[in-house]
Amino acid sequence: MEHKTLEEMRNVAAVQPGWLAARPLTKSERLERWAEALERQGGRRLKTLFEIEYLSRSERAALRANDSPLSVAFADQRLRAEGLAGDTVGDAVAFFGISEMELHGILCFCHHGDTMSAGAAAARVRAAAVRAAWNRPRYLSPMLIGGVAAAMVAIGALAV
Repeated sequence: MEHKTLEEMRNVAAVQPGWLAARPLTKSERLERWAEALERQGGRRLKTLFEIEYLSRSERAALRANDSPLSVAFADQRLRAEGLAGDTVGDAVAFFGISEMELHGILCFCHHGDTMSAGAAAARVRAAAVRAAWNRPRYLSPMLIGGVAAAMVAIGALAV
């Protein structure tokens, strides 16, 4: 092993304290970055993906479209640097850590038609980021709301 002084190392590498080094983005930060990339597109119309839910797993993983919300994510340099490998459904599921059903809700033809605005896509991605930040399953919200409503009805019935 060759030993070099810090000054010698500065000639061949950028030397920074560990606390200055960039840390990997969290799941919610990756989703938030995607939402920001979509918002930078303004009112641009983006292509949706056709009938995601009817494809086989391998066909779904390879599904992509030019000028889609996924291609906007892949165009973002930071997301690529973090490990986004491409603009397919499989790449997005693996990188963003969301389910195929969540991705279906964000960008499927059956919800939006042939195209959707970049802003609408950003709103859906941001909602996924909020769920990821709360680290709770998607089904929990309706259950929680229903439970609170039932408790309020019960309290109201007991108060009368």
